[in-house]
Amino acid sequence: MKKCTLGWRMLLVACIVMAFSLPAWAAKTIKIGVIGPMQSLEGRDHWAGATMAADEINAAGGVKVGNEKMQIVLIKADSNEDKNITDASNAMERLMTKDKVDFVVGGFRTEAVFPMQDIAMDYKKIFIGCGAATDALCDRVGTDYKRYKYYFRGTPFKSSYLAKTSIMHLLACAAVIKKELNAPIKVALVAEKLAWTEGMVKLIQGYVPKLGMELVGTWQPSANATDVTAELSAIQKSGANIIFTVFSGMVGITFARQAGEFKIPALQVGINVESQKDGFWEATKGMGNYVFTMNTYVQGVEQNELTKPFMDGYKKRFKGTPTYTADTYASIKYNLVPAIEAVGSLDSDKLVAFMEAREYLVPSGKVKYEKNKDGVYTHDLTWGPGYLTSVGCQWQDGKLVGVWPNNWMPDPKNYPNLKITYKGMVPIKLPPWMKKQ
Repeated sequence: MKKCTLGWRMLLVACIVMAFSLPAWAAKTIKIGVIGPMQSLEGRDHWAGATMAADEINAAGGVKVGNEKMQIVLIKADSNEDKNITDASNAMERLMTKDKVDFVVGGFRTEAVFPMQDIAMDYKKIFIGCGAATDALCDRVGTDYKRYKYYFRGTPFKSSYLAKTSIMHLLACAAVIKKELNAPIKVALVAEKLAWTEGMVKLIQGYVPKLGMELVGTWQPSANATDVTAELSAIQKSGANIIFTVFSGMVGITFARQAGEFKIPALQVGINVESQKDGFWEATKGMGNYVFTMNTYVQGVEQNELTKPFMDGYKKRFKGTPTYTADTYASIKYNLVPAIEAVGSLDSDKLVAFMEAREYLVPSGKVKYEKNKDGVYTHDLTWGPGYLTSVGCQWQDGKLVGVWPNNWMPDPKNYPNLKITYKGMVPIKLPPWMKKQ
């Protein structure tokens, strides 16, 4: 009897050991880490987009990996990266060592994404960045492909393309000012002082004079500034009629609210991440009226046939409009999962080779990964007509509406008849106090 009991105990121990040593395949789950500042909207949208994708895929039977069907399991990691870079590194390390995830999506603040990227590369895990725009993140892939090939940009396109798009928006706004006010264009550049804005500031400073506009000055407040009275006073004295903003932090609310209170006679255009959010109107107490910002999604605007189903599904479930960090949805549903099913494996190296060579639709446009001048994939997103362009939008009397591209001619010289307009666009409006002055 004792021998029998001992035998059963040994068998039980053996089963437990085997259970802990089984590969991810045997567990029939695919573990995806979702990392972001979960106490902020950017992180919450990381989680919302990923949750929506995982639920849709699991409800349809899961992911077909070879001859097996596997369910997606999401692991939430609060990076706290908008406040503490060390917290972000620790969160990524836990995903690798404790949670043993197969893939990671997310990341928001550039300064934190760099160390998170390095940690993911140490473990050779595919990490799709869904928030940080700095060119250098993908430049690393091109210059040290062997180490960094597991990193892909999911959203947004890189900072230099953000600047290029913002200049298109600047030109569109300048055209309206010239037409309605017949005034020379004077531009004030205001950018929060963070790493991701450095390249954009230099590019915009160089481009504005080439466009026949006057750059009256550059101001760089903190991303969390709670008062920008000094900057606005100087801008008003400068005679600027366009304020080019580059904001991702709470300063976007502060600046828009105070500019509206003082009725600064200038149109704000550029990037203001806070103004992309549904709560911006309330946060500025309506003073953010006429603010123009680059965006990924706007209610009523459709980039392709995938946009409306995604927007409707997101609004029904989360009662709002997705910000760009919710593109964890596209990174999982249209990038990772099709690649896994096509390759029939969770092997990172096999997936990288397939993922980088694909072209595919996502709700915000079409994805194609770039190569550098040496022909090496950088895993950066292609910008331009037919691919990803973003949407220019403006707050007009309590509603965020799409205003660009609206009969945009991207290359009049080579393609004189090519005009691009997405469904749902309306004209740009100037603040009435600009016209009065």
